[in-house]
Parts: sequence; C-alpha cells; structure tokens
Amino acid sequence: MKLHKTKIKKEKALLVACAIKGKSSIKKLKESLLELNNLSISAGAEPIFEIYQLLQKPQNTYIGLGKIHEIKEHIKNHEIEVCIFDDELNPSTQKVLENKLGIKVIDRTALILDIFSKRAQTHEGKLQVELAQSEYLLPRLAGQWSHLERLGGGIGTRGPGETQIETDRRLIRGKIKRIKAGMKKVVSTRTSQRTKRMNNNIINFSLVGYTNSGKSLMFNKLVKSNILSKNQLFSTLDTTTRKIFLNEEIYSTISDTVGFINKLPTILVESFKSTLEEAVNADILLHVVDYSAEDYNEKIETVDNILLELGLNNVPKILIKNKIDLLQSPLEYLDLDDSYLAQISTSAKDGTGLNELRNSLLNTSKIIENKKKYILI
Repeated sequence: MKLHKTKIKKEKALLVACAIKGKSSIKKLKESLLELNNLSISAGAEPIFEIYQLLQKPQNTYIGLGKIHEIKEHIKNHEIEVCIFDDELNPSTQKVLENKLGIKVIDRTALILDIFSKRAQTHEGKLQVELAQSEYLLPRLAGQWSHLERLGGGIGTRGPGETQIETDRRLIRGKIKRIKAGMKKVVSTRTSQRTKRMNNNIINFSLVGYTNSGKSLMFNKLVKSNILSKNQLFSTLDTTTRKIFLNEEIYSTISDTVGFINKLPTILVESFKSTLEEAVNADILLHVVDYSAEDYNEKIETVDNILLELGLNNVPKILIKNKIDLLQSPLEYLDLDDSYLAQISTSAKDGTGLNELRNSLLNTSKIIENKKKYILI
C-alpha cells in the first residue's frame, strides 16, 4: 500500500485595511497591511489580495460601499474564502459584513488569537489564550442562535424558555470564572518566586520588544538556554526566567516576555498581564529591536507606547539594536528619551556585541543596586 503525503489546504484570504484621513496615511496603511499579511501566513492562510481605503468619516461597514462591491468581485472571481480586516470589528459590523460578503469575516484580534492558540505551550500560556478567546467570543454570540429558541412545556410553563444564546453566555461566563481561578494559582506561584528574588536584592532584567526582533535567541545566547527561537511572529508566549552571570561572581535574573505588535488588542494585554508582570517588576528593561528592518524607528515607537500604557515608560532601559549582521547601511546613534541608559549594537545570531552587552548589564546593575541601597538607607 502506497502512502501519499497530505497537504493542509490553506484558506484563500483577502486583506482589508481602512483609516480616517488625517489620522493615518497610505504609507501607514500599506505597512499595517504588510504586517497583517505576515500574521495571516502565520495563521495558515494564503493572502491573495489586499485592499485599503482612506475615508472622510467612519462607516458602519468599516469600508465604503464601493470597496464592498470590489471585494465581492474578488470573492467571486478568485474563490476567496475569508476576509481579514486589519482592525478589531465590533460584533454588529462583523455581522453586517458577513451578510454582505457572504463569506467568513474575521478581524485582527481573532487572527492573533488563532496564532496564540497554536503557539501556547505551557499551562499558563494556554490558560491566557483560552481566557482571551472566551472574552472575545462572549459579546459576539448575539444573533447566532436565535433560531434555536426553545419553548417551555406543560401547564404554567408556556412561553419563551432559555434561549441557546443565553445558555452559551452562561457557559462562557462560567468558563471565564474557572480560567481566572486557575490563573490565580499560577500568578501566586510566580509572585512568590519574584518576591524571593527581590528579597535577595537580585537585579532583574526583562527582555521586551517587537515580535520577531530576536529576543528569544538573544535570551538563549545570554543564559545558554534552549527556549523556542524561530523566525516567526509570536514564537514566545510564555515568560521564561533564568539566572544570568555578568561575571564570575555577580549574577542577576533575566526574563523573556511575549513580543509586542502594532495594534496589540487590549483583550490580549489584559489576558497576558501575569506574563507581562515580569516586565512590570523589572529593574531594567532590555528593549530589543530588529535594527535591519526599514521601519525600526516605528517599531521602537510602538513598543515605547505599549510600555507607556503599562506604566513602564520611566523604567531604566537599554536599547539593543539587534540583527546588525543583516544591516546594509552604517550604524547610527539614535536620539532616545532619558529613560534609555545605553544603546548596544548586536547580532544574537553570530554573537557580535554580546560581550559589550554583558558589560553594559554589569555597569547598569551596579547603578541600580546602589540606588536600592540608598533608598533602604
């Protein structure tokens, strides 16, 4: 009997981005679509077309009617199976679009959640993804099961019974409650470990940065570890903390965290708060950026904005300009705010600049340690 390889069929996708004039530009829309394209490929889709539009004012269909007709033509002519929108759609807009287009419609949040569900490895990571998925689904149940409304039976019980949507809402709320209870145990363990480190006056470093900037490979090289490190979006969802020896006598701890991304959905930030707590409680943030990327400045700005939302904008930072082995142009000294203590050029792939980085970590850890002693006195 001859065995044949089976190939998973990829869904043909059409990508859509839209913004209001004055708040964005064609350039930014194209950049955002490029990222959406990469996300779609990571989720297993096959992007066929991209459509973008600048509007004078918001539409209840996200895009204009003319663009909807254009999308319908592409769906018909190229057998498009899914439309992926670059922003989070409210449930009513999503339903209207599905009715008009006649195919599955998903938004950026659902797409990222799908990738997260594939990447999560640990119990904590799976709980966080499950929580985000449940909270995303809850407001989107309306109208999906209205045709399954059940009537009560028997004398005195005639009339509408519990609808399927009410049942589903109750089940999802119960599920959310159970997940949060499970996460409390995980957070409690992580908090006790963190408190022990803090009581021992150990300096804590935390790697942050745009997804696919090389954080995990950097982490592996610094601590001689072997956590997952791939050239893909969101290769790391679970925080890993290890000892890092800065010289023969002094050691600190360093954590690798989930990568950030433009338009990172609030629901994900909320669900991954226990993971991000390692960054929140860090003494020094190591901001890793793919310095070979054309839009590295925008990525630095995106990460800084997310750190601001998390209340971490004043935490001391070191900028690590990574992937310089891929660089075509000469290195530049970047104009950064005062929270950045230094900027180091590295290549985690070939080890360039890692000794300089270790020296910088040692020097900054001494500064932070002296400040802690001063505060205690």
